[in-house]
Amino acid sequence: MEIFLFPNSIFLLVLKIVFGSISFLMIAGIVYFILKTNYLQMIYFQDVAEILSFRPYGTRKIVKQWNKLKNRLGLPSEAEHKLAIIEADNLLNEVLAKMGYQGETLGEKLKQLSALKLSNLDRAMEAHKIRNSIVYDPDYRLSLEQAQKTVEIYEKFLIELQVL
Repeated sequence: MEIFLFPNSIFLLVLKIVFGSISFLMIAGIVYFILKTNYLQMIYFQDVAEILSFRPYGTRKIVKQWNKLKNRLGLPSEAEHKLAIIEADNLLNEVLAKMGYQGETLGEKLKQLSALKLSNLDRAMEAHKIRNSIVYDPDYRLSLEQAQKTVEIYEKFLIELQVL
């Protein structure tokens, strides 16, 4: 009877080693993927960043994009001024999408906002119409003053959304 117990204990030892190795590899895989993904950043670091900066997470990136497009207004080219307005419109569209507003275009997202929440809503709609004129009318002329006023409208709207 001792002969039968000895092989069983070896079998159990091998089984323990195999399953222990598999468990170790699984745990190591879980730790690796948690560290490689942005999961921890989404859960913990975003909240800490919001608390310490008193601003919503991700505003640094938006401010950097905003400064870049405002620098386009300093260039003498009308094409750069038009591009600044298009980029400002796209930035506002991204911000509203991140805030949860649904719609394929910025116009649809702006219609969801009420004038009670944002005082600049009508002016933002006008700025969006200027952007549409730039995109769909190749002969549209844009002066530097008009470009500056339009970008200023977008800036005030983004400030009112507490992004800038």
